[in-house]
Amino acid sequence: MKPLLNVKDITAFYGHSQALFGVSLQIQAGEALALMGRNGMGKSTTIKSICRLLQHDQGSIQFADQDLAKLHAYQVSNLGVGYVPEGRRCFPNLSVRENLEVAARKGYWNLEKVVDLFPRLGERETQFANTLSGGEQQMLAIGRALMTNPKLLILDEATEGLAPLVRQEIWNALAKLKRSGLSTLIVDKSLQEILQIADTCVVLEKGANAWSGKPEKLTSKLRDRYLGV
Repeated sequence: MKPLLNVKDITAFYGHSQALFGVSLQIQAGEALALMGRNGMGKSTTIKSICRLLQHDQGSIQFADQDLAKLHAYQVSNLGVGYVPEGRRCFPNLSVRENLEVAARKGYWNLEKVVDLFPRLGERETQFANTLSGGEQQMLAIGRALMTNPKLLILDEATEGLAPLVRQEIWNALAKLKRSGLSTLIVDKSLQEILQIADTCVVLEKGANAWSGKPEKLTSKLRDRYLGV
């Protein structure tokens, strides 16, 4: 079976500074992949390359049997890649409902189903996004990505800086998405939670693959070596 996403040996630069040195990963349909590593090791750069927010230099990125190399970010989104960036980036002067509706495409996910996943958004439907708490804004960012009805949902540090109870709400929602069969690529520092969801882990070090395998194979020795925990 061909993978839904196939990233093979990509390199990428910021100006003259090389950030990726041959990163590879694969995600099958319905699979959750944890992209891991210490800060500055290339995780966000890999995501930006997949979403075409950064052009890769060498290697290949294929999604749903299509080569992404010459596509723009909006075209990748149209193919079915939903992206929840670090920092949330909701539209501050639009209401919760408007933030969700502006991203809507036909499919399973609609306003009712997003509110069912995140009831807080229903309670704050008419509020402007900039009046929400950080956790509520993160729920809104995830909900907005779901409204595009993606085949693959990419989340970059979706629980960073949030209160423990809110973090748990988001992890519970991600577990539901996993059970629904939605493919996900997750970057997060919450090691215990991410390993409970992930089918596969890819660890980066200095912009290159350092280790990959099943979560249960990520031993304490490997965690100490690559993740500093």
